[in-house]
Amino acid sequence: MGSSRWNWWACWGSEVFSKMKLLLFLVPLVLVAGFASVKGPSLCRWGFIADCSISFTPLPASSNSSSQTLHQSNETKVFNVSKPGFNLAAANESDESHPRQKQKRKLSFIDRNEVVLAQARAAIREAKNENQTQDSDYVPIGPMYWNAKTFHRSYLEMEKQFKVFVYEEGETPVFHNGPCKSIYSMEGNFIHAIEMNDHFRTKDPKKAHVDSRDFGPIRKTVIDYINLIAARYSYWNRSLGADHFMLACHDWGPEASLSLPYLHKNSIRVLCNANTSEGFKPAKDVSFPEINLQTGSINGFIGGPSASKRSILAFFAGGVHGPIRPILLEHWENKDEDIQVHKYLPKGVSYYDKLRNSKFCLCPSGYEVASPRVVEAIYTGCVPVLISEHYVPPFSDVLNWKSFSVELSVKDIPNLKDILMSISPRQYIRMQRRVIQIQRHFEVHSPPKRFDVFHMILHSVWLRRLNFRMTLNL
Repeated sequence: MGSSRWNWWACWGSEVFSKMKLLLFLVPLVLVAGFASVKGPSLCRWGFIADCSISFTPLPASSNSSSQTLHQSNETKVFNVSKPGFNLAAANESDESHPRQKQKRKLSFIDRNEVVLAQARAAIREAKNENQTQDSDYVPIGPMYWNAKTFHRSYLEMEKQFKVFVYEEGETPVFHNGPCKSIYSMEGNFIHAIEMNDHFRTKDPKKAHVDSRDFGPIRKTVIDYINLIAARYSYWNRSLGADHFMLACHDWGPEASLSLPYLHKNSIRVLCNANTSEGFKPAKDVSFPEINLQTGSINGFIGGPSASKRSILAFFAGGVHGPIRPILLEHWENKDEDIQVHKYLPKGVSYYDKLRNSKFCLCPSGYEVASPRVVEAIYTGCVPVLISEHYVPPFSDVLNWKSFSVELSVKDIPNLKDILMSISPRQYIRMQRRVIQIQRHFEVHSPPKRFDVFHMILHSVWLRRLNFRMTLNL
């Protein structure tokens, strides 16, 4: 199953029990505070600014029992905002101050943060009808984006406003592990990048919109950890975890999030296993790209020949696990020269050379819906063919995957060749060029570069924060 790597992003404070020192095989966890989430099961394509208002009554920071600390007030109101499309207009009313808030009084740091976020929402709404914002590095444009202008303005607002407070409790490397290799490498890379980042990270928790922290996959540990911070700090109780997020690429992630109802229901879960049949909610949770950094970097993996120089129609090589791959092998292994499907590559054959010489790269799910083959295809300029059920691809709120990939269900596997051959050469060339254009959003850099995978993950969290409003009845 691989080593269990964990990263939890939540709002405030963290402490490590001595018993956690024994869990060296578990992964880190990073808290992000002042953050927010969206309630709703459907995918909002750039639809995270909606009419939503959540009112929480915080509990005393001194309370220490789970029944007290994880308590939801009767005054709590949660509105479902799972509306398809980017519902910018709907946010107009919700950005207005509550009559109670119009009274003259000194703004708290929470009020100030909400004012900043309301201004960001307004700027993003206006961007849809304005000229494209100029940018010295990159200007998003094209059908790869649901709305390029809105995405760009949101990204610029994130750069200008978004702040993260990283808790430093915990002994290295148990809770603060740096870059690593393998298919779970993005967890460590993201933690390292945010801890080293001077732009988005703040040392002042009052200036943070989100906090970050690490957990282990044992439910008891998760329960103890959240009860500890709920008793010690006021920030979990003020929203019951709704301004917290957790991050995990290993398949233990969704399971651990079930440790506490509010963790699963309220907190934003950033998961590689973005499986809607297992409770992943695209409007609240974030699909985390699974990237196999074999050498710890992307050097040597990016690039490939042009569309006209790719001689293989479709390619796959990989182990047989999960329900989908055996079906793929049954229908296509050694059956057709154009569809090269292998359980094991012949000796001396390069996996990456095959990717670079293929028009389409097959990305079937294994035991979990995510596959590192999706990003491998993008890196090598190969059009990804996603063969899965219930999978939400990364950054789907911004990227229109249908414009640069092929999405198939299991029942389509017998007709795979006919489906791919039905894509005209002209359409394929357009799709392949779009793959090259969106490569930057999946590249891993140290230190991170604008619009790369680190910033895109952060932007996904930022979107969900924008769609959350918190008012305190003090």
